[in-house]
Amino acid sequence: MRFSEYVNGFIGLLNTVVVPVIFALAFAAFVWGIANYFFFHMGDEKKREEGRIFILWGLIALVVLFSVWGFVNLLLSTLGITPS
Repeated sequence: MRFSEYVNGFIGLLNTVVVPVIFALAFAAFVWGIANYFFFHMGDEKKREEGRIFILWGLIALVVLFSVWGFVNLLLSTLGITPS
């Protein structure tokens, strides 16, 4: 195997396994914050604040992940690298 095949395999693994798991974790944090804020702790303002923080960080993580993922895919397509 050539080095480029190893690189393409590694990029393909990252793109198909690692990135979706990280997206799922960020989305789970966002949903957990919504559940804490709106459903689980309606009367406790301190717990609602924790839920609001989870919502904020979940959204920040999703925006950063989508931005980096798009930039990496743009870079790969510009360089002509096609992950397998």
